[in-house]
Amino acid sequence: MQTTDDDLIAFERDGAPPLPPPRVQSHVEHDGARIWHAVFGTGPAVVLLHGGLGHAGNWGNQVPALVAAGRTVIVIDSRGHGRSTRDARPFSYGRMAGDVLTVMNHLGIDKASLVGWSDGACTALILADRHPERVSGVFFFACNMDPSGTFEFQPTPVLDRCFLRHRLDYQALSATPDTFDTFVADVSLMMQTEPNYTAEDLAGITVPVAIVLGEHDEFIRPEHAAYLAATIPRATLTTLPGVSHFAPLQRPALFNDAVLRFLGQIGG
Repeated sequence: MQTTDDDLIAFERDGAPPLPPPRVQSHVEHDGARIWHAVFGTGPAVVLLHGGLGHAGNWGNQVPALVAAGRTVIVIDSRGHGRSTRDARPFSYGRMAGDVLTVMNHLGIDKASLVGWSDGACTALILADRHPERVSGVFFFACNMDPSGTFEFQPTPVLDRCFLRHRLDYQALSATPDTFDTFVADVSLMMQTEPNYTAEDLAGITVPVAIVLGEHDEFIRPEHAAYLAATIPRATLTTLPGVSHFAPLQRPALFNDAVLRFLGQIGG
C-alpha cells in the first residue's frame, strides 16, 4: 500500500487500493433506491460512509486496517453513488441516513460506530441524532453542519485530480453511467442547501463525536469545526497535520490511527 499520496496523483491514476474480498455483499431496497453494501471481518461493527461524488471503494486504505484491528467493517455506496441507485427526488442527507439504518437492519446490526468523510460525516451525525440508540459514536471527518461552515470553492490541481477519478469511477460502476454531470449538479445542490443544524440541534446530540479536520482542508472552515466541537456535548476536536480534505487517501496511516484511537476511546 502506498504510504502517502498528498497530491492525489496515484488516486487519479489508479483509484484507491481495491477492497479485500467481502464476506457479504448485496443490495437492499429502501425508499426508492437500491443500496449496495459489503461486509468485511468480524468483531464490533464499524460503518464507513464515503464523501460526495465518491463510492465505498474510496475506503480501500481503511478497510484492511480496521479488519486487522478486530472490527466488522460495513461499507455502503450512498444512494445514487457507485453501485447504488436513486429515484428522481432530490438528494437529502436525511434520506441517506435512513438508507444506512436500513442496511444495518438488513444485516442484523443493533449498534455500530460510524466513520464519515465529508458528506458521509453529515449523514452519520444525522443518523446518530435521530437514532442514538443505534450509534456507539461518530468519527466526523471534514464536513459542516450548516452552510456557514464552508469556504467558497476554489479549484486546485488536487481537486481536479479527485474529480476526474470520481468521473471515471462513476462511469465504471453506476447503473446510469452517462449521467455524471447531472449527478454532480444534484449532489452539489444538496451540499449548498443542507444540512441546516442550529446550535440547539447540535446540543441535543448525545453520542460521542470526534470532530476531525485536515490542517489544509479545501472546503471546511477550521472555526466551524471548533464550533461543532464546542457545541456538541460529547465532542472532541482533532486537527490532522499536513493533510487536506483527502486525508484517508493522502496519509492513510495518520487517518487510520485517529480512527482506531477514537474507537478505542468509545469502546465501540
